[in-house]
Amino acid sequence: MSTPLGPAFWRLYAASAASNLADGVNRVALPLLAATLTRDPVQVAALSSLAFLPWLLFALPAGAVVDRVDRKRAMAVANVVRALALGGLAVTALTGTASLPVLYAVAFTIGVAETFYDSAARAMLPQVVARGQLDRGNGLLTTAEEASQGFLGAPLGSLLFALAVAAPLLGTAGGFLLAAVLVVGIAGRHRPARPDGPRTTIRRDVAEGVGWLWRHRFLRGLTLVSASTSLVQSTTTGVLVLFALDDLGVSEAGYGLLLTASGVGAVLGGFAAAPLAGVIGRTATLVVGSVVSALATGALAATDHPVVAGVLFGASTAGVMFWNVLTMSLRQALVPEVLFGRVQGGYRTLVWGGIPLGALAGGLLADATSVPMVFAVSGAGLLLLSLVLWRLLVVHRDLVATAFAADPTPTAA
Repeated sequence: MSTPLGPAFWRLYAASAASNLADGVNRVALPLLAATLTRDPVQVAALSSLAFLPWLLFALPAGAVVDRVDRKRAMAVANVVRALALGGLAVTALTGTASLPVLYAVAFTIGVAETFYDSAARAMLPQVVARGQLDRGNGLLTTAEEASQGFLGAPLGSLLFALAVAAPLLGTAGGFLLAAVLVVGIAGRHRPARPDGPRTTIRRDVAEGVGWLWRHRFLRGLTLVSASTSLVQSTTTGVLVLFALDDLGVSEAGYGLLLTASGVGAVLGGFAAAPLAGVIGRTATLVVGSVVSALATGALAATDHPVVAGVLFGASTAGVMFWNVLTMSLRQALVPEVLFGRVQGGYRTLVWGGIPLGALAGGLLADATSVPMVFAVSGAGLLLLSLVLWRLLVVHRDLVATAFAADPTPTAA
């Protein structure tokens, strides 16, 4: 019988679920709003680029900050900022003054706040569960994230958008405020215990985290593979709304249902990742997920049937979830808790920083060829990277196998 995860985890879970539901509605509403302002694939893809650009610019300082402050307070402040930005965008929608520059500015602001929120949320988990519970905790949190964003947030966002453009924007603003209240209710302080000594600067803290990550041979390789995978996979992100509306011929509500299919795959993948890793091992599970995601992404280029596309989206997302759950647990097990925010910041700078570049590249490729061609190229690239991942995991199989041997007690200063 597994050890209960405890009340602190479940409060973190509730706060994350509320925040991710708001984020799911937001991720449907903003592309749909962009599509009403322009059908230019480059300009639409630029929205995704600006939403993820903050990970390239702010992931490192955000990681340093969350290694200095109470992490639950950092999460609350970030959600308040997101609520204010979306509330302002809702005002422009109500007054008929919405424009692409305003939409881009709001997407960028939300992205900046997300770097702090996500860094703090991931750093908190090892403080509230034991090391042996990381796979289960990450599986539940990631499943709740994907279920809230795709399974619930996507259809809700498209439905609200069909009723009134401002409705999903006001709804997400309220959702982020609710999540801020929930996270503040987590008992105790969650500031990491830093070693005694002279105070350091943010720059030195960042350098310490990046240096630690670069010297760790396995995590350095995993970061580079993850960054390459993220860049290739994100080429489809910026043109997804155009693929749904124009190539599949679905309505705005149908676009939300398509994302719901992706959410179903995410939920199934999130629940299956930890049990499957326990049966066939983490290496096999990670490689299987990577190959499935690559094949499903490439196959999307060959279909114009919405139902088939929904199944393929679900399969692709399930494979991605294997990756998300298990690689997060590996980082949490291998990185010292006091360094986690900074190391995670270095990791996310490369991994998430590649998303805006990939999204923009996808928009340019679609403009030069076609939107389906973007999915074909992405699938081929992901399949090649699956082989690189397999090689990395085989070389470091002993480290991967023993990463969870030590089980220190969760700590919160």
